[in-house]
This record gives sequence, structure tokens and C-alpha cells, in this order.
Amino acid sequence: MDEEATRDFNERCAQCSEVNWGLTDGGRFYCRSCHNVTERTREVVNTDFISNTRIQTISKGLRKQEKTDGGCEWYVCEGFQLVLKKQAEALEALGVCPQMKDEILCNFWRRYLQKTKQAYCNRPAGETVKALSVCDSSTDVDSEPERPSLLHLLSLSESEGDLQTDCSFASSISKVSESTSVYSGSVDGSLYFMKNRKEKLRMTMPMTLSFCYMALLWLREPMTLSDLLRFVVEGHVPYLNVFQHFQEKMKLYGLDLKIFCVESWPVYEEVYNKMLELAAFLDLPRFPDITDSCFLHPDMLCMKYLMEANLPDELHNWTCRVVKKICIGEADFLTLVPGNKSTRNVKYDVLAAAVIVVVLKLLFLLDDHYEWLLSDFAEERNKNNKEGSPYFEFKKWYKVIKSSLDVKQKKLDEEKAKYLWRCEKPLFYSAKKKSKVLKRRQMVVNLQNQFGKLSGSVQPAEKPNPSSFQLSWSEENTDGSCFHGHSLKGILQEKCGLLTAMNPDYWLCTVKLCNEKFCGHLAHYREVDFPQSYHFVLRLFSFLLRIQPSYIHDEVCVIEHKLFNKKLCKKPKYNTGVRK
Repeated sequence: MDEEATRDFNERCAQCSEVNWGLTDGGRFYCRSCHNVTERTREVVNTDFISNTRIQTISKGLRKQEKTDGGCEWYVCEGFQLVLKKQAEALEALGVCPQMKDEILCNFWRRYLQKTKQAYCNRPAGETVKALSVCDSSTDVDSEPERPSLLHLLSLSESEGDLQTDCSFASSISKVSESTSVYSGSVDGSLYFMKNRKEKLRMTMPMTLSFCYMALLWLREPMTLSDLLRFVVEGHVPYLNVFQHFQEKMKLYGLDLKIFCVESWPVYEEVYNKMLELAAFLDLPRFPDITDSCFLHPDMLCMKYLMEANLPDELHNWTCRVVKKICIGEADFLTLVPGNKSTRNVKYDVLAAAVIVVVLKLLFLLDDHYEWLLSDFAEERNKNNKEGSPYFEFKKWYKVIKSSLDVKQKKLDEEKAKYLWRCEKPLFYSAKKKSKVLKRRQMVVNLQNQFGKLSGSVQPAEKPNPSSFQLSWSEENTDGSCFHGHSLKGILQEKCGLLTAMNPDYWLCTVKLCNEKFCGHLAHYREVDFPQSYHFVLRLFSFLLRIQPSYIHDEVCVIEHKLFNKKLCKKPKYNTGVRK
């Protein structure tokens, strides 16, 4: 039927330039290649009425919009859908598996729309506002009583409707389109902010990143959450001012600006926690296992962060020993099981950084005294013996890293301070104001260029290509700034056939962990309460992961309690009083 109805419609798609049209339930033409929906409708000739009478399925509200500002009806979920599409395409360009967008992320989004009663569900005729509220899973006519399997999630057929061609949502609330679009460009912008809605996980801009990370985790892609958020800040993944990619007919104003305009950087904890809530809300099954061959395994991530932190390669043997000792490399520990509250959820990048910090404490103590003594010994040895690999000098490493870290941190702070939150594409709400706004925008750009030439400011260079490493070190450098090949012999001793640390002591960050539910964290962290060497190492990894040092400190405390659990639980033989 669609082929006969679209046979005479030979215009090229404005988005992908293909000629491959189909018909939606509302009679509009949509592109089968990119799923772009046009405003053109099928002409129906009925001989029972006046000849050549054109019957179009365009609501009264839509005709009014087209007449006044040239816009079209669109819904908030369609806006978020476009944002997800742009983000998925950007991740594909960065090297992510192509099936992420078409198979994984697409099905996650479909399931979200179904669970929130926005699409792919049966709805009584005439229901308007209630159709936008999120119902409990027990009332979902399409939900299954059992947890779905991976095959079920990925077997949604095209007959259920496409992400951009399903019109059941639009047709069910067309009666309120005229009244709700007064305060926003979208049809349901005002309904989005209704206070008395019994909703679960209302869609927000940070949640788009949660969707992307959930898809990356499902595919076990070599990209951590900290990498994803860094690519967002660097502009490689659309997030800030992403609405400038909206089609011109999708007018954005009023309440829409509060939904899609972002004026803050994404926060690690918020994106991660929303991802966990989403996975449980969508009733997703156990994610694919994180094995020792996956990039997200602690052994693999520790190798990456040791290279980036310019630490000796021999430290990787110690990180592997710690991972094996406390059993945090097992698939059951690392794999995400949505809704399972009995296990602690893993932040893979934070876990790997914390393991490295614990190993540095085991070998160098990091008490602002012992590590400098070892460094002086290694320096004397390197002066007197030029053969073999040089001994690792903590003091020299500290100076090299601090110099590079200060430069990088200063550059990052300046870029954030100079960031212009306004998008390059100006917003205008009607055709009458378009020319005026564009003229004003061009005037501002010209003035900025003139003042830039007068002040002698250098024009910003082109955006560099994205990289997994923020700090890179090469052993070919003759200045000795690379420590990858340095030896740890100066701080190790052989005991019972195994290399052990010469340092017999260890200090714990905390003797007792806090209750995360009540305190919001597992341990307290204040810089003045800890040695400067320890704080410097935390600062280094907090820069690499773009998170607060306290997050890494919490994970360090957890690892320490697992590593020294027997000693912590051991009761003293004698009752020693409190020393005053």
C-alpha cells in the first residue's frame, strides 16, 4: 500500500537526499532511510464528495502554527530523540561499534518510551494529559511479567513502529496541541513541567549521557564514563547547545529552553546514578560479563592509567596482585546486574585509579617522609651506576608530573572560564524576527573580530583530534622525563621467592567506613588531614578522570578494608585503655 501511495512523490529527502518514502498513520510522508517526517501529506480523492477535494490529516493547531511562524508540531520526546541520535553518531565517528545506535541505544529508547507510556503502547482514545504521565509497571499492558532477555530486547520488529514514524503519541494528544503550545515551541512543553505527575525518570539532558553510557557498557566498548564526559566537555559529543542541530521548523522557545538549554558541565555522579536507575527501570537483564580480556577490567585500565601517569611498568604486576588478592577482577563483581541491591556497583575508571593509589602506598608509603628517603637512595645509586635500568626516583617523577599537570590544569580552567554558553546558531521565534536577529548576531561577530585584532589576541586553533590519553610520554625523550622503563629494585626485596616491599608499614585512610546511605560517602576527605604526597597522587588521577579527589579517596578506603580485612577484624588480646 505504501509503495502505491508514495509512487508519485519523487522529492528528495531534505536530510539525507534519498528518495525512499513511506506513509505514517497520520498520512504524512517519511523517509525510510533516515526516518525524517515531512509536512507533505498524501492527497486523497473521494468521488462521493466534490471532485478533487483534498483531505489532509493536519490538525487545526498545526495549520495555525504554520500560518503564524512557519513551524511544525513537535514533542519533547522527539527533541530528546534527536539529541540521542546526534550523540550516537558522534560516538560512531569516535570509533564506537556502529550497532550501538541502530540496535542497542535504539531499543533502550524504545523501551523507555513504552515504559513511560509515551509510545509503543495501547492507550484509550481521547486520553490527553493522562497519556503523558508515567504509569506503574503493573498497569503496562505491554510489559512482561518476567525480566526480558537480551534476545527479546533486540528483536523489536519494524512492525512496532519506528522511532520517528510512530504517530500514536502525536495523534493521542492533538486535541491539546493548540492550548499547550502557547508557552513553548513544543506541543507538550508545558505538560512536561506539571508538578502533580506520578512520573518515574523524567527525561533530562544529563539522562541522554546516561543512555549513551548504558549502551557503551552493554557493548563493553573501550570508553569509560570519565572518557565520555571529557569528550562532551571538549565538544566531540553534542551536549551543550545541542538544540542548534534541531530542524529550523522545530521552534524552540519558552519552557523548551529550560528543557534543552544546558548551562553547566555534566557531573559524573549524576550521570552514573541515572544510568543505574534507568537500567533497573527498563528491567534490563544482566549485562554482558566483564572478563579479563575486556578493556573495562581493572588490569587493563590500570595499565592505561600507569602509562598516562608516567609510572614504571613494573607497577602493573603489583596492581594485578592487589586485584587478584581482593577478588575485584571476577566477572560476577564487575558485571552490572540492574536492580540488584545486594552488590556494590562498580565505577571501572575510579576503581582502577584507586588500585594504583593503594599500590603506591604499599611501596612508597606516601607519608611525606619515606618516599623522599627512597628517592634519595635511588638518586645516589643512579649517579654511581649507569648500567641497566635506572632506579625509579619519586622526587624526580613528582617534579615532572607537577610541572605538566599545572600547565594542563591551568589551560583547562582558562578554557572553561572563556566558554561561551550561547550557541553559534541564534534563536529566533518567528520569521519576522529572523532577519533582525541574524543581523544583530553578525554585528556581534564583527565587533569581536575587530577587538580581537586590536588587542592582538590569537584566534583559537582548530579543535584537536580526540585522544584516550591526556598526558603522553615517550621513552625516546632524551631529557629523562619518561619513567616507564625505570626499575623498582631499590624498594623491593626477595622473600620466599617473591618480591616484597622493603617498607613494612602502612597507614589506613580510615579505620571505619561511613554508611553511604546516611553520609552520602564512605569516608571523609579533607586535604589538610592527609599527607601532601597522597593528595598529589589523588589530584593527578582526579584530573585524568575529571572527578573530585574525594571519589577516588572513597574507593581507596574500600580497597584498603578488603585488603586488610583480617587485621582490622582481629581483636586485641589485652584491653588497652585510651591514651590521653
